[in-house]
Amino acid sequence: MSTDAIVLLKQDHKEIKRLFREFQSASTPKQRGDLVNKIIEELTVHTYIENEGMYPETRQLLPDLEDDVLESYEEHHVADVLCIELASMSPDDERFEAKTTVLIENVTHHIEEEEQEWFPKVREGLGRAKLQEIGERMLELKEKAPRRPTSPGALKKAIDALTA
Repeated sequence: MSTDAIVLLKQDHKEIKRLFREFQSASTPKQRGDLVNKIIEELTVHTYIENEGMYPETRQLLPDLEDDVLESYEEHHVADVLCIELASMSPDDERFEAKTTVLIENVTHHIEEEEQEWFPKVREGLGRAKLQEIGERMLELKEKAPRRPTSPGALKKAIDALTA
């Protein structure tokens, strides 16, 4: 398995997009609720490893990309807030599907921007060895990452975004 940070993040993106498609084709509130729980877990872990591993390293090593990193932090914050709200909702709540759709649209935009614009700049600027080093760190972070948006580590991340 590759430890290249960008490869790892793209694998996460692929899984998240798969869950989004499943949600969009789900036919019952129970199916939608189960899928949203999986989406929330995947996004909570993913944003944690990016915020704690990829973004700080990139920001430090490639200062020209600081604006991109700051925008990504904000996009993660929006996703975190939606995940916290969805985690407290019932799948048959009248706003559950609408809120999930907004989450999907925002995260899909974020993924496309990262993969098409940001990742190529990061790959060029950091190179293979540094991306493998960052990827190894991200794999370590993934092991201890919060799984729910209401976990202390995830809440700290959301609060940090508000006070940064």
